[in-house]
Amino acid sequence: MEMTYRYNKDSIEISEKPMETDFEFEIRLLAEVNWAGMKKVQKFFEEDSVITDVLFYAFEKHHYRVIVRKDYYVDFILALMKQHLIESAEWIS
Repeated sequence: MEMTYRYNKDSIEISEKPMETDFEFEIRLLAEVNWAGMKKVQKFFEEDSVITDVLFYAFEKHHYRVIVRKDYYVDFILALMKQHLIESAEWIS
């Protein structure tokens, strides 16, 4: 099964690219209201016990490159949803 998600394109831009062992996300926060939520997502994964699950690379103007191991993809999407960075997520077959 595959997971899909929706987000408000006026407040955030998300693109993802599957790689061999992980996914590469490009995330740009367009609304100030999302800045704290993204920091909480980053802090959550940086403080867990798995060092290589999700890696964050921050750039200027609230742009992030995020590398997510395939086995942590769902965890990452749900963390974004918990912080209201995405609006919904669902499984599709």
